[in-house]
Amino acid sequence: MAKKEKEEIRTDGWKDTFSDLMNLLLCFFVLLYSMSNVDQVKYAELVASLSNSFSIFTGGEKAVGDGQLVSSGASQLNNLDEYYSDMGKAKESQKEEDPMSELEKQQKEEQKKSTEKLYSDIVKKAENNRLQDAIEVSMDNSYQYVMISLSGGILFDSGSADIKKGASMIIGRVGDILKNYSNKRIKIEGHTDNVPIGSTSKYSSNWELSTARATSVLQYLAQKKGLNAKYLEASGRADVNPVADNKTEKGRSKNRRVEIKIYSNND
Repeated sequence: MAKKEKEEIRTDGWKDTFSDLMNLLLCFFVLLYSMSNVDQVKYAELVASLSNSFSIFTGGEKAVGDGQLVSSGASQLNNLDEYYSDMGKAKESQKEEDPMSELEKQQKEEQKKSTEKLYSDIVKKAENNRLQDAIEVSMDNSYQYVMISLSGGILFDSGSADIKKGASMIIGRVGDILKNYSNKRIKIEGHTDNVPIGSTSKYSSNWELSTARATSVLQYLAQKKGLNAKYLEASGRADVNPVADNKTEKGRSKNRRVEIKIYSNND
C-alpha cells in the first residue's frame, strides 16, 4: 500500500484579506480626497440655513427644493445663496419682525382707546360747563392728543396779546376742564392770519404776536387756575397752519385762534 501524501496547510491566506482591505481603504481615501474641495464658507452657510429652517431634519430631502440640495451631493453648494435667502434669512426675519409688528399694533390700539376716552371726557365736561358754542373739540388723526380750539377774536383785541376781561370767563371754564388733566402734557399754540402786523403794534411780526398770545394763555392757566407749569408748553405758529382761506374775512377770522392740545400720554 502506497503511502498517503501529507496534505500541505497554507498559512498565508490572511494576505488575500489584507489586500482586499487595503484596496477598500485606498478607495475610501480617494473618495475623501475628491470631496475635500468643498467650499467651507458655503458649508457654514448650509449649516446656518438648516439650523434656521423648520422640519429640515424630519422632512428629509423633501424639505429643501424637492431633494435637489440634499440628495445631489456637494455639487449643489454653488447655489446655496438662493436656498439660504429663501430659508434661513426668511425664517430669521419672520421671527424678529412679527413679534414687533404685533407689539406695535397693540400699542397703537391702546393709544387710540386712550385718546378716544380723553376726547369723550372733555366733550362731556365742555357741555357741562356750557362751552359747546365757544370752543371746538377734536382729535388728531394719529390719536396722540385732543385739541380745544378757541377763537382769537373772542380772547384778544386786534394786534394784542392781552386776554380780554370778557374772555376770562371762557378761558376760566376751559381751565377748570384742564385741571382734571394737570399731569398730562398740554401744548398751547397761537395762530394768526396772513395780514402783516401794523406799525402801531408793539409786535414786529405775526410770529411774535402768536407766541405772545400762547404765552398769555399759559400764564393764565398756571397762575389763575393752578395748572402745573411743568407740563405746559407755549409756542407761536403765525400763519403757517391755516384752517381756512385767508382770502376772505371769514377765513382769516377762523385762522386767528389759540389751540390747546392735551396729549393722552407724556411719552
